[in-house]
Amino acid sequence: MISKQTIDRVFETARVEEVIGEFVQLKKSGSNFKGLSPFTDEKTPSFMVSPVKQIWKDFSTGKGGNAISFLMEHEHFSYPEAIKWLAKKYNIEIEETEQTDEQKQQVNERESMFLVSKYAKDYFHDVLMNTQQGRAIGLSYFKERGFREDIISKFDLGYCKDEWDNFTNAALKKGYDLKYLKATGLTIVKEGGAEEKKFDRFKGRVMFPIHSMSGRILGFGGRILTNDKKAAKYLNSPESDIYHKSKILYGIYQAKKEIAKEDNCYLVEGYTDVISFHQSGIENVVASSGTALTSDQIRLIHRLTNNITVLFDGDAAGIRASIRGIDLILEQGMNVKVVTFPEGEDPDSFAKSHSDAELKTYLQEKGQDFIEFKVSLLMEDAQNDPVKKAGLIRDIVTSISKIPDAIQREVYVQECARIMDISERVLFSELAQLLKKEDSSSSNSNIKQPVLHPVKQENKPKIDSLFLLEKEIIRILLLYGNKEIEFINWVDAVDKNGRHFLEKEEYSNTISNEIYLNLQEDEIEFTNELFKVVYFELIHQLNQEEKISIDQLVTHENPEVSQLVTNILMDEEKYALSDWSRKEIFVTKTSKILPKLVTDALLNIRRLLIEKKINRILQEIKTQQIQPDLEEISGYTDLKKLLFEKLNRVV
Repeated sequence: MISKQTIDRVFETARVEEVIGEFVQLKKSGSNFKGLSPFTDEKTPSFMVSPVKQIWKDFSTGKGGNAISFLMEHEHFSYPEAIKWLAKKYNIEIEETEQTDEQKQQVNERESMFLVSKYAKDYFHDVLMNTQQGRAIGLSYFKERGFREDIISKFDLGYCKDEWDNFTNAALKKGYDLKYLKATGLTIVKEGGAEEKKFDRFKGRVMFPIHSMSGRILGFGGRILTNDKKAAKYLNSPESDIYHKSKILYGIYQAKKEIAKEDNCYLVEGYTDVISFHQSGIENVVASSGTALTSDQIRLIHRLTNNITVLFDGDAAGIRASIRGIDLILEQGMNVKVVTFPEGEDPDSFAKSHSDAELKTYLQEKGQDFIEFKVSLLMEDAQNDPVKKAGLIRDIVTSISKIPDAIQREVYVQECARIMDISERVLFSELAQLLKKEDSSSSNSNIKQPVLHPVKQENKPKIDSLFLLEKEIIRILLLYGNKEIEFINWVDAVDKNGRHFLEKEEYSNTISNEIYLNLQEDEIEFTNELFKVVYFELIHQLNQEEKISIDQLVTHENPEVSQLVTNILMDEEKYALSDWSRKEIFVTKTSKILPKLVTDALLNIRRLLIEKKINRILQEIKTQQIQPDLEEISGYTDLKKLLFEKLNRVV
């Protein structure tokens, strides 16, 4: 594990504006920077970076955070990968915490395999581009397929010479251990006789390196260029500690930014389909590399988008064999569309025989809902056979049953009833049976039977006033907690005639102390768990250091805490995006009304909690039919009136 000292140094050194500036064009805007959102297509800047607070916020998507969270969102790095990226950028040496010998060995083994794989990628690409044999055979093949050199470099395509051990010998001369050449499958070692024999697995093949989401080389696909019928046309690296074919998608590294930006992923079958689409300007595309689609691969896409468009070759038999993948996508709660190409065409050939504009138009216009697709695919065989038609309907309802969301299921049932001209009631009955069967077959399932006909609700959802008040108190603490201001309090006093009245009392206090003492006095606790965590962190700082430091919360290990704090801090900056002062619209500065803001928040949360207490007592009286304690109810009611009176006097 990366040591805390290293992580702290990274946070201390990294400048959020410098990091984001490598990916987004930023322009100065007062004390901040602004730019176009890297997550959506927009013409007006809604992305803001605060060098003072060392945070960023994208107001178009609601995303925000620090330098680490930006790399995790934009580059889809894991937390350790983001730390390592920043450490490399700022020349910070990474210290690892003490590990057991077994852990060290495991890390070293995997790291050695990654190093060997990277060397192989660089070697094969160099052979392709810079040797006579590589250019004459490998590069010629790629150019015959219509690939430009910039696209060949983008995907690190290569060539392994048609010699038994050319690559292996080169790697051994460079000092790479045969153990890891064998472990990655790059070299085949055969025992026998006086000496072991070593062979290049990918001898005489053009090479397709397979990248992880962060860009590391996991394995290779190799295509043979001869007509040897005994040899497989495509050969993949064997399964290893770093390469699991069912858990990776070809092209995910090159496509991840565009998938997130377009909020859609095109799913194809082969390497060349992906490469041809990139050359045509469509970059949000990945391939399952000839394997049946798996749940792990779908989850990889789900990290980037909720929408998948599956592209099928114009081969009916192949389509029927592949439609199982649609149900897997639906199970993950994702939206799926299907595009089929004309018979005899695949994504690669279609992209080459049509202009970029024609390809984009075709994908947009030919996208079908999965129900329409299944009906169009299977209806031709079933339309004159009632038994086959019933089977098709069951097949579609089975697909609908895979969808986790009950409302989405209902919409699809209605769509199916319309297309197939069948009663919704019959389809709902069939769906209910399928769901019941799935529930009973899963012994660990605790999911309640969903309501298939949700009741229409006319009433608007109630506003959670307590949530808003708790958030307001956290906001005030984060933004103004260390400020000392003059407060006015209205205390209950009695005149010489025995009449009660409110008397004005003035005093100074820090905002954080004022809030803490008031909440402590009334024993008020936050009901929202996230607000509770942030509040305890703030009060701990207050008790330890007598002031609040938001930096510790911006870089908090809990991403939910960091996100909440960032959102609150950056919401104050969003007015700068509109440049209202230039339009002669002037916003009252919060600092001028701070006493009222703090006192209002405290009085309102007291008032709301008293209202809830009174309602609880009245409900208990009603349900349990107990004698009401009129004195208790009267006391709370008087207190509520007093709070209203105080609220009206706050100026």
